[in-house]
Amino acid sequence: MRTSGYGGEDETAVEQPHFGRRLKAIRLKQGLHQSDLAGAGMSTGYLSRLESGDRPPTPRAIAYLAAKLGVDAAFLTQRPRGSLSEILAATASAPRSADSIAALSRAVHEDTFDDPGARWHALWLLSRRSSQQGDHEVERTLLLELVALSEGLGTPELRARAHLQHARCMRALGDMRAALPAAELAVAITRESGLSAADTMGALMVLISVEAESGSLDTATRHAQILEQEFLAGALPSQAAEILWVAAMVRVRKGDFPSAMRRLESAIDRLDSTEDLGLWTRLRAAAAAAAMQSATPHLEAARHWIAEAEMAVSLIGTALQIQEIRSLQAHLAFHENRWDDARQLCDTVLNDDQLRLSYRDRVRLQILDGRLMIMDGWVGAGIKNLENLGRQAAETQNFDLAAQVWHSLAMTLAAIHAPPP
Repeated sequence: MRTSGYGGEDETAVEQPHFGRRLKAIRLKQGLHQSDLAGAGMSTGYLSRLESGDRPPTPRAIAYLAAKLGVDAAFLTQRPRGSLSEILAATASAPRSADSIAALSRAVHEDTFDDPGARWHALWLLSRRSSQQGDHEVERTLLLELVALSEGLGTPELRARAHLQHARCMRALGDMRAALPAAELAVAITRESGLSAADTMGALMVLISVEAESGSLDTATRHAQILEQEFLAGALPSQAAEILWVAAMVRVRKGDFPSAMRRLESAIDRLDSTEDLGLWTRLRAAAAAAAMQSATPHLEAARHWIAEAEMAVSLIGTALQIQEIRSLQAHLAFHENRWDDARQLCDTVLNDDQLRLSYRDRVRLQILDGRLMIMDGWVGAGIKNLENLGRQAAETQNFDLAAQVWHSLAMTLAAIHAPPP
């Protein structure tokens, strides 16, 4: 005899409590309440028993729930491939590959939220991978959950690191309104909870970068002084290099290029490529960019650092790092009056279907593109593009970048209207 509704004697051998956990995880992921899934013949009480694992589901119940959730029935009933902890361990111990990351991503999607710590670790690894690839929109989605999960767990270290990574991501996306409070909160947590010097240094460095790019140079300078005075002497070589790098960037934005270059050269000297090749490469890219921003560009030094960075990127570089090097080469070509090379490099990067540059690097390359347009005779279009970039930068509180746009526009217009020598 069959009972009415979605429960009854036609219950199938679907594994519980996995089905219930999976059903609940998918429902919560979609932001739904049990009442949102209830319907004719299916009460919230029956749903509750399904989710708790007290009742196995019937085929009719599975079909109904799959339709309500917009997923295949097989997605609800498939047997677990292993716990998230197991897949996380396999991913962490495997050689770096897209397959291991894809497996971890699937495991997070299918996770039943049984182990919040394992889920935090998985989200952290996935967000870091997205950051390295320059896929900051995907990273932001992962970090929003990571931040919420950290607050639920309440562990100071996890909270500070999640907010710090969120601040980095928002900075890369050019969203200073979100980046600044996230960085401030990360610093506050490290200070209030007495976390390690490494945690405090990391949080301070991101905060300083956000403050400088937001135009709060006095605050950024004060924090950079604290960073150097409190942490530089006892820092490891890689940490000391990053401290000097951040302090140098503040001085670049203040126009103190001699002091900035001294710090960057000291940072480069402190770090051997065998210690951290990624940081070794980024330092040279940063030094080359700073050398070209000087009132009197140091092109020989910039050329040398770009060549060293390109050599490393050719060996271990990601698509993002290749775009960053090409962008630097475009700026160098412009300063060396190699207009055709600069145009070609600009077009190569900006027309890439998978543009991965951070907001700041992308806008700086678009500034160069606008300047080249003006010099090619497309004066009106070039001016319009630069004006739009300046307004967008100001609206997102990237005030340092906005100042660069207007300065570049003024310099370019002055150059094309200058009398011949």
